[in-house]
Amino acid sequence: MNDQTENYTDQSAAFQKIWLESMSKLMQTAFTFTPNSAPPELLRQMRSGILQALSESWNEFLRSPKFQEGMKQWMDSAVGFRKMSNDFMGKVRKEMQAPTRDDIDAVMLAVRHMETRVLDRLEEVEKQVNALHHLPRKTQTQKTNVSAATRTPKSPGQRGRANKKAGKL
Repeated sequence: MNDQTENYTDQSAAFQKIWLESMSKLMQTAFTFTPNSAPPELLRQMRSGILQALSESWNEFLRSPKFQEGMKQWMDSAVGFRKMSNDFMGKVRKEMQAPTRDDIDAVMLAVRHMETRVLDRLEEVEKQVNALHHLPRKTQTQKTNVSAATRTPKSPGQRGRANKKAGKL
């Protein structure tokens, strides 16, 4: 625990140093002007000086080995916490006999495969239907003539009308 405290102290000291340097550069920029310059020009110089000082100090801070090591440690601990919490929740689900994340993922994968197969089959059926719609006209006309000639009425009323049309009554 003592190493961590010293590490945090060093990091905070480095952070304070960067801010002090930034503020000192800011003050130097603010008070280095000539009496002949117009006030808007002075403000532009101050703004550019402030932005330059801040960008240099932050660039130095973000590229410092201490900051990068601190970020690496933070990311490692975040990844470790995520793994630990996933393992813990998996054990809880297993004890409660509830489905785990792996079970749900397996079901989702099976559903996706089934969906793909169904969509592929529907595309095949669509191609077959489109092929039927593009048959030559003679074939379709011959089929309708054959089916009309061989059709028999189902009800007695329809049969009587069919006979009248044929001239049988």
